[in-house]
Amino acid sequence: MPKIKSAKKALRQNVKRRAVNEKRKIDLKTVIKDFKKMIETGKQDEAKAFLSTVYKKLDKSEKVDLIKKNKASRLKSRLTKLVNKK
Repeated sequence: MPKIKSAKKALRQNVKRRAVNEKRKIDLKTVIKDFKKMIETGKQDEAKAFLSTVYKKLDKSEKVDLIKKNKASRLKSRLTKLVNKK
């Protein structure tokens, strides 16, 4: 455990930020999973409408440095291909 006041504060900040990042990561994965389920079950129209929500989550995750820029772009590309393929 830290002894210095600034180190204690840094630890508190780290704990809070970690909790927020975990929540964001889980939300992102859930959105992507839901999107893939829509495609598997054959709900193409719903999936196309839901694609903008997925894009929004990916862009926000990229903006807050949860994921890197290229990963967000790669995921968007792959998910768009899935929609257009079937």
